[in-house]
Amino acid sequence: MKIHYFGHSCFRLESDAGTSIVTDPFGGIGFELPAGLRADAVTVSHGHYDHCRVNAVGGSPAVYDRAGCYALGDISFEAVESYHDDAQGRKRGKNLIFRFQIDGLTVCHLGDLGEEPTATRVASIAPADVLLIPVGGVYTIDAAAAREYVGRIKPAAVIPMHYQTADLNMRLGSVEAFTGLFSGREAEICPAGSEIEWKSGSSDRIKIFVMERSRTWN
Repeated sequence: MKIHYFGHSCFRLESDAGTSIVTDPFGGIGFELPAGLRADAVTVSHGHYDHCRVNAVGGSPAVYDRAGCYALGDISFEAVESYHDDAQGRKRGKNLIFRFQIDGLTVCHLGDLGEEPTATRVASIAPADVLLIPVGGVYTIDAAAAREYVGRIKPAAVIPMHYQTADLNMRLGSVEAFTGLFSGREAEICPAGSEIEWKSGSSDRIKIFVMERSRTWN
């Protein structure tokens, strides 16, 4: 499985067989998705402008923006309703968590999750091999809540998203505020490029991949 990062909460997940899904395509955040980006499907966690620019993805992708269970080629997935805030949606509405089954791995994209890590919410996410989690606070859970989610779900790999970068035109917390909460005994911080390839495996330490934003697409 390949994971390609385009910034904010947008990833392109590709199975070994070549099926591809783009998550939460954005617009109007200070930078744009690269021209020519294509996928078989797009998932949308919620309808805010920085997560739902579906027309930026070519290839006539299928769009998934409702709770349910789905299959696309060799990828199956479910979308689970959650809240965008800590007030049962009264501030910012609902959010979809997507749980993908790709090449024998469970990949969880939490969207703009705003809920504290209750037992019920954690149970709706776990287990997960790879966790794509917002860490920047303000509109989502913050670094401390994200740290607690990771500690309770115990994924093999974590990729933080939705945090402050130099060219982002909104004010969020830093990714360092999140990574700094882990000791060297429990996690390995792995600076990465814009793409990683992840296979199943086990380790005593969680791998936290801090990925670079891709500015181009082939």
